[in-house]
Amino acid sequence: MWCLGVGHSRLSTVLSIAQNRRTARVRCGAGHTQNESSLSVSNFHEPVMLDEAVRYLAPERGGLYLDGTLGDGGHAETILRAANEVRLLATDKDAESLNQARGRLGAYEDRISYRQGDFADARELFGLGEGALAGVLLDLGVSSRQIDFIERGFSFRPGAPLDMRMSGQGATAADLLETLSADELTEIFRTYGEEKRARRLAAKIVENRERSRLWTSDDLVRVVEVVWGRPPAASDLARIFQALRIAVNRELESLERGLPALRDLLAPGGRMVVVSYHSLEDRLVKRGFREWSRECVCPPGIPVCQCRGRPLGRELVRKPVRPTAEEVETNTRSRSARLRAWERGE
Repeated sequence: MWCLGVGHSRLSTVLSIAQNRRTARVRCGAGHTQNESSLSVSNFHEPVMLDEAVRYLAPERGGLYLDGTLGDGGHAETILRAANEVRLLATDKDAESLNQARGRLGAYEDRISYRQGDFADARELFGLGEGALAGVLLDLGVSSRQIDFIERGFSFRPGAPLDMRMSGQGATAADLLETLSADELTEIFRTYGEEKRARRLAAKIVENRERSRLWTSDDLVRVVEVVWGRPPAASDLARIFQALRIAVNRELESLERGLPALRDLLAPGGRMVVVSYHSLEDRLVKRGFREWSRECVCPPGIPVCQCRGRPLGRELVRKPVRPTAEEVETNTRSRSARLRAWERGE
């Protein structure tokens, strides 16, 4: 499986060191502080590819399902409506998302169990055994509400803190920019953000932090502008901030670790549906589903099969399902979405 060249162990160490160096002071830039009360239960994230995700998950069969990225509960609500026999395990790294979803899903409280955490740890979070689940849904990426509320630090709008933590714990984007080497920052921007000017940007960040730390979106945008030699386009900033968000939350590591762990929790006939928004996410899902669907995964040149000798299941879609033109028009954040689905064999 693909992994970031700087290494998970190195990034883990950096995140730990940066967290230890943080103080109780929350510094969000002049005039900006956390304002959790500004979040309203009426401002729900619009679920992407809702009909398609639920169709491939097929919850009308009943059983125990896992929504590993609960968000505001849009997918979960539709899953629970499918049949009275559906029970749902719901987890999210974001505590605020869990609170929002509880308000939305109050009518189904007796059929839902909530945990804050990483979907890759679902077995431990819910005490599950192999074959316990009828289905798993993962809607990757960041929610509209996380982006829209400037206090969360996911946005490059003026004055946003360089935070980007889904869980609210651990190192922030500002910590990574302060702590990682130029080579490590280069790889993050190049790999996660597909930025051709990654090395120049990383070098300028390291040079700049010798004078002052980057605390807010404005600080980072100014550095980008110097490297670009002009005001950066919104699409450039989106890729750079996305790269930092993926690194801060270790999103690809969670996916790489979580896919096989969740596969083993599926019962025969159980289904896994994943909606991804980044080419690297989709690549991990595609490789996993295809490998699990092959009879033989032995390396080329081995005369006699020495692996499992049978497929673990089958892909339900050979090519990724994309949002309709109508959905993209009404919800522009769906435009990069790709859905893949897999079913465990008997």
